[in-house]
Amino acid sequence: MEGLESKKEAIMKEIKAMIRPEMFEKVYGNLRSEGYCCITVYHGEGIGNHGDPDKLNATLDFPFLHSKVTKIEILVSDKQEKEVIQIIQQSASTNNKGDGIIYSSDINTAMSIRTGIEGESVL
Repeated sequence: MEGLESKKEAIMKEIKAMIRPEMFEKVYGNLRSEGYCCITVYHGEGIGNHGDPDKLNATLDFPFLHSKVTKIEILVSDKQEKEVIQIIQQSASTNNKGDGIIYSSDINTAMSIRTGIEGESVL
């Protein structure tokens, strides 16, 4: 049909997880033991409905209540998505409010800056 762009199929998934900082070593250790070595990690602060009321803090930079979080980002093939999400969920869970959230997005393009190679081989 004219005027409609063809939808490009996703080649990979980007999984992002916001977890309790104290759970990071366990999550990363379990990911690594299953062969998932390459992640990006950020330290941050979050505000939302899912915060642990016992661990909310106010600071001079953020004069409202927030929770400290560690954000993990990992790129995987489509077929690895469910396994990685399961590893993160099981490793990060304390069964308390504020354990975090995981979400996944389609990645349509991935390219190595150094080589120009595209696709899953950049993983």
